[in-house]
Amino acid sequence: MGLPFEFFVLGRPVSQQARRRALVREWMRQTRSEAERRWNEGDSPHAGPVMMTLTYFYDRTPMDVDNIPKPVLDSLNGLVYHDDSQVTDILCRKRMLNPDLEVPKRSEILHEALELKTQFLHILVEEARDMEVFF
Repeated sequence: MGLPFEFFVLGRPVSQQARRRALVREWMRQTRSEAERRWNEGDSPHAGPVMMTLTYFYDRTPMDVDNIPKPVLDSLNGLVYHDDSQVTDILCRKRMLNPDLEVPKRSEILHEALELKTQFLHILVEEARDMEVFF
């Protein structure tokens, strides 16, 4: 499979700063497990720079987007990429699941997650496009 690679994790993400460390470990285990389920067994971790897009689809009170990335990045070490230091760009956003939500360009995986009608985190890892900075 390689990159681009996408998957989703059901439920509310857990912040790296959560007081109950067991919750963080469980969230990371769940994230890793879902990634392993979709990752082709024979594929090696990507060696170059990568970019990540995280979208939290929530149904009640959302969490702050700045608390979402770190556990996800750490969970994918050694599977999708060798080390999270390869991640050069992160786009992290949240969207409320409601009847007005429009997602016109859905991948099959995103469509599958949206059909479940429950909160989830969608994760997309791609090769970094370039190392230029745009404003």
